[in-house]
Amino acid sequence: MPMAEVTEFPVLTTDRLLLRAVTPQDAEPFRALLATPGVTEFSNWPDDPTPEQGREFAQMMAGAFPHGLGCSWIIEERQTAAFVGAVRFNYFMREWSCAGVGYEIHPAFWGRGVMTEAMRAVVVCGHDLFGLHRMEGWTLLGNGASDRVLEKVGFRYEGTTRGRGWFKNAYHDARWFGRVQGDPIGPPPPAAGL
Repeated sequence: MPMAEVTEFPVLTTDRLLLRAVTPQDAEPFRALLATPGVTEFSNWPDDPTPEQGREFAQMMAGAFPHGLGCSWIIEERQTAAFVGAVRFNYFMREWSCAGVGYEIHPAFWGRGVMTEAMRAVVVCGHDLFGLHRMEGWTLLGNGASDRVLEKVGFRYEGTTRGRGWFKNAYHDARWFGRVQGDPIGPPPPAAGL
């Protein structure tokens, strides 16, 4: 069954977080996030993007929803509006009701359940609003924290695709995770301060 047509951008809220649309003003904070040591270690994002790349990335993320290609959110702390990170449906496969997820979070928020909380909201939105049957994401070997985020919101490890990507001057194996409509999402993370 094809995905639902969603015309209004879905702003999402959780106990601690606001997930909102990407704006041009997010280019520099997102670039700075990617330049933060450790953030891009296990991803295909550049380790030290230029300001121009930051603008291009923000434009790409902002344009995904209006063009029906995906949906990107900036994650903010609700109480302070602090920039926490980003989470996305990187692509939609509309005929198959499938989407690919991706996310980044500032190290100041690592280990606090923040990305799990954001991903839980995105999973609910994906199934309930966009009508997705399947969501999928990949990680690189050694990125156990990202594996755990996916598993906590009901993704299951499905296998490794050898040599799936070429970036940072090497081929990389992709560890694939997926969930389908009806898979349990898991309990909300415990309420705790950011």
